[in-house]
Amino acid sequence: QVQLVESGGGLVQAGGSLRLSCAASGRTFSQYAMGWFRQPPGKEREFVAAISRTGGTTYYTNSVKGRFTISRDNAKNTLYLQMNMLEPEDTAVYYCAADSSVLPRVVAGSYDYWGQGTQVTVSS
Repeated sequence: QVQLVESGGGLVQAGGSLRLSCAASGRTFSQYAMGWFRQPPGKEREFVAAISRTGGTTYYTNSVKGRFTISRDNAKNTLYLQMNMLEPEDTAVYYCAADSSVLPRVVAGSYDYWGQGTQVTVSS
């Protein structure tokens, strides 16, 4: 079992920045590829970014490339999502998730454990 707790969400104006954190406990954090997903109001959950176990491989959805950066600190059992140049379209509940595969994946159904989510609201 892996327990995941997100933090760092909030209300920010368009063009601003936020950094999300995801603290992991339970089984060894470094044994999991990790991902960030989001669910905008009235829409389905969608992939945002993912990172391999060592952090050497990352994937991003096109709409956040160049604005968001996923990273991890295995010594601190923590996953991060640095979000810059935020847009109103980034408004969503953001979730972190853990995947027992070696490489990160983009499909939500591939992930084994999920956090409870943190709200990000970007005002125009």
